[in-house]
Amino acid sequence: MARFSFFLQNLFMPRNHDSQKPKEEIKPMNLDISDEMIAERRGGSGPMPKDMPKWMALTITKIDFANKCIGNVVCWIIIPLIFAMVYEVLARKLFNAPTMWVYDMSRFFYGALFMLGAGYALSKGVHIRADFLYRNFKTTTQGKVDFWLYILFYFPGLIVFLYMTTGFVQESIMRGERGMDTAWMPYMWPIKSCLWLGIVFLLVQGVSELFKSYWAATKGVWPGGEE
Repeated sequence: MARFSFFLQNLFMPRNHDSQKPKEEIKPMNLDISDEMIAERRGGSGPMPKDMPKWMALTITKIDFANKCIGNVVCWIIIPLIFAMVYEVLARKLFNAPTMWVYDMSRFFYGALFMLGAGYALSKGVHIRADFLYRNFKTTTQGKVDFWLYILFYFPGLIVFLYMTTGFVQESIMRGERGMDTAWMPYMWPIKSCLWLGIVFLLVQGVSELFKSYWAATKGVWPGGEE
């Protein structure tokens, strides 16, 4: 019995326990939150500056609000995606009855969630970007960089992408295209249509971001932010 008590004492007693030794104060770490601050700034949803032209302020707020509503709806796609994956795991592992449709539907749900929510993500500034140089720029410089990148690369690239995707969607609908990599062979035009819509949402949100970048480049402050 004595041995058992000694075992329990050693098991639950803290190692190197010394009640006389003062406890060292744990100092908080200085975290680098530059990237988070950039995303927070870009996702500013406050009122537009009073000296901003009314048409510009109205365009920014309307576009941001529209993509916010779209994002609030699209986020619910995660529910059927989770349900499909859980159903497949339970059916396969517990009942030895794998499905033919979950693999395709999980890809479709995730693709739709990603593309249809891309415009909302852009409005919040949470797309992946290389900020190791950008974060150190002045606000006016950041605005100029963003403005010209939107003009030279963003809009031309998405317009070409939209043109090509339009042909893909039309051909998919006319041919009744089906997926050929699984036995279920689902129609492909619904997910390709989501891709087309996602590009449209990105283009529309790009207009709002272009105006924000122009304002930051000329006024030195991001509209709708905390600065």
